[in-house]
Amino acid sequence: MKHTKTILAITLTSLLAACGGSDDNSTPPLPESGVFSLGVSDNPALADKVNIAFKQVVLKGADGSISFDVSDSEGNANQVDLLEFQGQSVANLVTDESVPLGEYQMCIYMENREVADETSSYVKVGDAIEGLVTNSNGSCGGVGADEPNTGRLFLNKAVTITADSNRYVAEFNLAKGLQAPHGNKAYWTLKPTSVQLVNITEVSAISGSVHNDVLTACESTSPGYSDLGLAVYLYPQDTLIGAMEDFRPEATLTAPLAAARAKPEFEEDGVTITGYNYEFGFIAADSYQLGFTCVADNDDPETEQGASTDPVFFIHQATSENVVVILGATSIYDFTPPVI
Repeated sequence: MKHTKTILAITLTSLLAACGGSDDNSTPPLPESGVFSLGVSDNPALADKVNIAFKQVVLKGADGSISFDVSDSEGNANQVDLLEFQGQSVANLVTDESVPLGEYQMCIYMENREVADETSSYVKVGDAIEGLVTNSNGSCGGVGADEPNTGRLFLNKAVTITADSNRYVAEFNLAKGLQAPHGNKAYWTLKPTSVQLVNITEVSAISGSVHNDVLTACESTSPGYSDLGLAVYLYPQDTLIGAMEDFRPEATLTAPLAAARAKPEFEEDGVTITGYNYEFGFIAADSYQLGFTCVADNDDPETEQGASTDPVFFIHQATSENVVVILGATSIYDFTPPVI
């Protein structure tokens, strides 16, 4: 990986100590840099592929910027299908790079493509392939930030580099921030606000399964489900099922915090489905409620859906009590048929 430092001034305490001569009893100099890593992960989208072509990661500090070129060995953008990296799975963009201690703002640069191009950023639904852009641009001190067809993802949370290992993940909430083609736009749009920066030392996880009978009961309420519609939604603690809304611009009750796709689990024959698994990979230690639905594919984050709308959206089954998440641990919750 190539990276460029444009730090204007760095105080090197080790060199200053050397000017005063050696002293076997002197205090070792304090560390001046930490190890920085960045990966990307996803909350699911209603698509078969969401491919982002990453170009560059920039850390902008008070004294200048550090730019990491994340393109491949041939200089092409680093293509990552985010749907392959859900839950706790991460695609690494920057690995174990030395960065001076301090606080930084981060920008991630990607290729914008309004026209379908499988060598760049695109979204695939079924057999249809369409371009993908983010509607933000500008510089964080990065090289090539003003090049044509370059989009910027600006992360509001500060990156604090300490003397320890600093492992961050840019978590994409595509269910909330990926907008399908609309109006005169024949391409998808990724909202910069759909990306959340997390330090993996500060987050935990929830995982579990959905019993086949729970899916069958949901399907009986709304026949004709698709695999893209099977999802578990994450809500704040104490949210009752009647208040669990879809992703929408302005929720009147309680909007979800995130969503996780429920994926089929097969027997050894590779055909028979034994159930469905889900996972939330990077969430803060707290208490939450969960809701399962088989109609997540009807959830358009730009409009309101509900039990009486067309298309319909509803949460079929919710947790009976809060799911408590402890820092550094994975909490388990399985959706099973209600006991009668």
